[in-house]
This record gives sequence, C-alpha cells and structure tokens, in this order.
Amino acid sequence: MARTSVLTGTRQLDWTDRAVPAPGPREVRVRVTRVGVCGSDVHYYTHGRIGPFVVDGPLVLGHEVSGVVDAIGAGVTRVKPGDRVALEPGVPCRRCVYCHAGAYNLCPDMAFMATPPVDGALTEAVLWPDDFVYPVPDTVSDDAAALLEPLAVGLCAARRGEVRPGHSVAVLGAGPVGCTTVMAAHAAGATTIIAVDLEDFRLDLARQVGATHTINARHGDALTVIRELCAARDRLHASHAGVDVAFETAGSLPTTRLTLAAPKPGGTAVLVGLPPDPEVSLDIVSAASREVTLRGVFRYANGYPAAIELAATGRVNLDALVTHRFPFTQTPEAFAFADREKRTSMKVMIDVG
Repeated sequence: MARTSVLTGTRQLDWTDRAVPAPGPREVRVRVTRVGVCGSDVHYYTHGRIGPFVVDGPLVLGHEVSGVVDAIGAGVTRVKPGDRVALEPGVPCRRCVYCHAGAYNLCPDMAFMATPPVDGALTEAVLWPDDFVYPVPDTVSDDAAALLEPLAVGLCAARRGEVRPGHSVAVLGAGPVGCTTVMAAHAAGATTIIAVDLEDFRLDLARQVGATHTINARHGDALTVIRELCAARDRLHASHAGVDVAFETAGSLPTTRLTLAAPKPGGTAVLVGLPPDPEVSLDIVSAASREVTLRGVFRYANGYPAAIELAATGRVNLDALVTHRFPFTQTPEAFAFADREKRTSMKVMIDVG
C-alpha cells in the first residue's frame, strides 16, 4: 500500500492508502522521493479547476516528480530497480498525427499527471510507462530531478522563440517557469536577459540563474527601461528598440500586454503563461505594424533529454529555485503555505522519500 495525499475539496487534502500493483509490460514502479508544488497544483487546490479541467472527484496532485525505480515490467530496458529517475508527467496516445510529428504535447488524448481525471504523484509509489521515465546521473539532486519538468517548459519556450547566440530577451515574470526560461535563454546563448517581476527576491534569484538585468515593475515603467537598455545595446532610438524575444511567464494581463510591446520590430513574443480570462484587450495593431511574431507554448515535447544534460553538466542550477521544504506528512501545510506565501516563496518542495 502507498500512503497518498488526495484533494477531496477546496483547500482540503486528506490521507488514504492505495494499492500499487506490480508493473505490467513496459511499465515501471517508482518510489517517489520529491514532488515540487506547481502553481497549477495550487490553483486546483484553491479553485478546483483550470479552464476546462474541473476537479469533480478525488484527485492526487503533483506532477514535478523524481524517484527511485522499485520494479519493472516485461520489456523494460531503459531503467532497472535502484535507478534514480525523473518522470515526464504527460503521456500521449503515440498514434495521432501530432505524436507522429514529434509534437506530442498537442496530442488530443494526452494523459497528464494531476490534471483531472489523471492522478498525480503525491503518493509513495506510482506506476508509469517506461518511455516517460528518465534515469538521472548522481550529479543531479533529487530536487533538481523533480524540477526538470519546469525546465522542460523553459527549454520549449526558448525553442519556440528561436533564441540564438547574441540575442536579447525579456522574461516577464520571474517565478519558477520564468527562472527556467531565463536558464534556457542563457543556455541558448542570449547575451542580454532582462527579468521583470514585482518581487525583489524573485529578481535576485533570476539574476543568480542567468539574468543580466532585472526590473521591479512596482517602481517604474518596465517597457521604457527595456527599450532604453536595448537602444543602448543596438544603437537605436528608444522608439525603435526592443528585445529580440519577449516571454510571458506570469499569466497576467499586464505582462501579456508587455510581452507584445517589448519586442523590437521583427521580434518575437512567446506566451508561456496565460491570463485568467480567455478574452482580453491587447494592442494588436502595434504588434502587427511592428511585424511581431506571436507564438504560444503548451507544456513541452522531447525536452527531458536536453534538460537532464543541462542539469547534469551544471549549466543550470535548479536547486537554487527551492526556497522551502516540507516532509510528506506535512503536505496539507505545504499547500497552505504555497497558497499563502506566493510573494515570499519560489519553489515549495515536498520530501516524499
């Protein structure tokens, strides 16, 4: 039996014991060691839904996962019992046109951990398909192995933005995904990386993981500062200056507007986060007249190998994002804290193992 934390109502996490069967063909049973608390987990905890995904029954949260292989089923060759692993939380159908094209994040039959009705990993053991279980080297900590998931988002964002060596980028929002986008842009060779947020402690972390400039938007006009920085860099008048790529990672309307305004003419705006309302007022005329390319990001595909390589070689520092830690027995307290202390925490980590 596996001790399991289950969301049973708004801000209500209860304990239960669940049987974990032996792994079937191409399945792996994993003893969970770490689970990072994601903003989506907190949103389900506090609101019971995200867009069309509604919690209408008991749900296990948690999709940022690391663990140790406990048992393997027939045909599994990628891992063996005792291996330290990270779990990619989304499993597609593997048959549709998107899966065959390599864009399996767009699969219409995706089963994603902690997204209703699929249970997540806040439990002592899980079964998972072997092709989405990745061994991690000893140079990657248990915490960092769990945080390969948000790093995969950042890497997907950088790829969608086609960040290249020498580029200037702005990352609007310096939360966990904002910071992993900073890491990914730095790894891709961007030389000017501007992080914008409302909290100094998040901006300090963003600078620690690769930002070259930080702007606290509480204290001034972030767009003006971005344009002035880029004007000096590119020898342009500020009215024609901007970054090569701007990333929205906060999921707010002000940062979405800023993401469309910050690119230079011919630049790119990448929407990683999304505002709470599906229909918002944006200055499309300005973006169109500057020939800004607008791209969206939905999770990631084929990102874990690159994320593991960056973490294993020390090119990114995922451990720096963990600001608070709770034992598994205090999972309800961890979620209450993550909900209450959004302005003073970056990544809350739950030590399951």
